Amino acid sequence: MSPIVTFSAVDKFYGSFQVLRGIDLEVARGEVVVVIGASGSGKSTLIRCVNGLEMYQRGRLVVDGYDMPNAEDRELVGEKGLADIRKGVGMVFQQFNLFPHKTVLENIALAPVRVRKKSRHEAEATARRLLARVGLESQAAKYPAQLSGGQQQRVAIARSLAMEPHVMLFDEPTSALDPEMVGEVLDVMRELAAEGMTMMIVTHEMGFAREVADRVVYIDRGSILEVGSPQAIFDTPQNERTQMFLSRVLKH
Repeated sequence: MSPIVTFSAVDKFYGSFQVLRGIDLEVARGEVVVVIGASGSGKSTLIRCVNGLEMYQRGRLVVDGYDMPNAEDRELVGEKGLADIRKGVGMVFQQFNLFPHKTVLENIALAPVRVRKKSRHEAEATARRLLARVGLESQAAKYPAQLSGGQQQRVAIARSLAMEPHVMLFDEPTSALDPEMVGEVLDVMRELAAEGMTMMIVTHEMGFAREVADRVVYIDRGSILEVGSPQAIFDTPQNERTQMFLSRVLKH
């Protein structure tokens, strides 16, 4: 079976600054890949390229059978073409990005109605099922401001799942949460991993990475320096910079 995500020699620039350097990476269907590295190393940019929130300049990126356009080709593909590619890619951000004037149920049902053209009845039934899945079935009528940060992030995960994605991207989904709320979000992500959801996760939660990842990717200054199983990366890292990074973060 072909990989669901394939980076081939991908370069990404901000002006003259190169933020990704010759990225080669494949993600298999059903695989959980966790991306680690210091702040500013290019982790978030890497996964944001997968759904076209960031455009790369050189190389090739194939996502779920689609060639993701580079910055030069974006105008040719257009926003509708990008939207078609993104339908199969869910994304959960650091900030929850929920609509404050809509209820929890409305937040989840909105995109399936507008983008996937589902009936409101069907979309709301799916939303209720997903709220139960993330442990929030009793919160459907509330507004985001009435929820804790951890609850809002779980709603954001349910909203992404409502689009029936083939791959889920998580960009430091717990970094904006109070420590006591981190666990409830990680629990939902553990369940998704156990169910076979393809996931690319940027996180600083090293214990979680060790537990759920099939492979861990260490990126530094825009280059992938090491890829391996959690045991290999955390217990016997081969690259000196990986060793230095982990010696710092695992002390805390």
